[in-house]
Amino acid sequence: MLEHSYCQITPETLDTEHLCCAIADKKHQCGVRDKKQWLAARLPEGHVFRKLDAKGKVFIEYAPLESAWVPVIGDNYLYIYCLWVSGKFAKQGHGKALLDSCLQDAKQQGKAGICVLSSKAKRPFLSDRKFFTAHGFQVCDTIGDYQLLALPLKESLPQFSPAARSQQIAATELTIYYSPQCPYVANCATQVEAYCKRSSIPLSLVPVDTLETAKAMPCVFNNWAVFQNGHFLTHHLLNESYLVKLLQQTKA
Repeated sequence: MLEHSYCQITPETLDTEHLCCAIADKKHQCGVRDKKQWLAARLPEGHVFRKLDAKGKVFIEYAPLESAWVPVIGDNYLYIYCLWVSGKFAKQGHGKALLDSCLQDAKQQGKAGICVLSSKAKRPFLSDRKFFTAHGFQVCDTIGDYQLLALPLKESLPQFSPAARSQQIAATELTIYYSPQCPYVANCATQVEAYCKRSSIPLSLVPVDTLETAKAMPCVFNNWAVFQNGHFLTHHLLNESYLVKLLQQTKA
């Protein structure tokens, strides 16, 4: 039996509630500010940020697919951006409880189902495929190793947008698309920009700042996408050390 209850961030509580994933890391507080500004505009659209009513990294974040900043399309679905349970709260049933709360919302709103971005093998910054398939989700679309998982409540299924299948852009320099959906993004962008400047590496940081831009992304995108030599490389958030490793791999 769970010992804690959950609370949902509202426009009235947004300023005072913590965002679980960046709860204690000072270097990400700029990203927290950006995320809260973004959330302030998203909450009236039906965006949900539900978290444990305690100090911990336990939360689920989802939105109507039509207003979700991802290149996924479908009829009347909810899209899960993130479901995270960590630390001392892991393996206590919080993941299932939060997913069940999303499912209950979907049923009450008459949604066609729920979907989430994942991958064949477990990857950082993506939802765990095994967890979702164990709770009834099925693979409904793929791009390479990336998978769109869905729990349908009606016959229709969502899919990646046609643009997302390109995975190519015209620019050849290191190009990173990013949105403020994740509070880690701001610090990662700062680290990447500083390293590239010191190392004389051409870099283009492209903000994804509208729903229309997000829906038209030329690759799989949750809040971050990296291209090099015109080809999509990864959704993985980059700090300086990971960027160095990635660039070495692309030269090999």
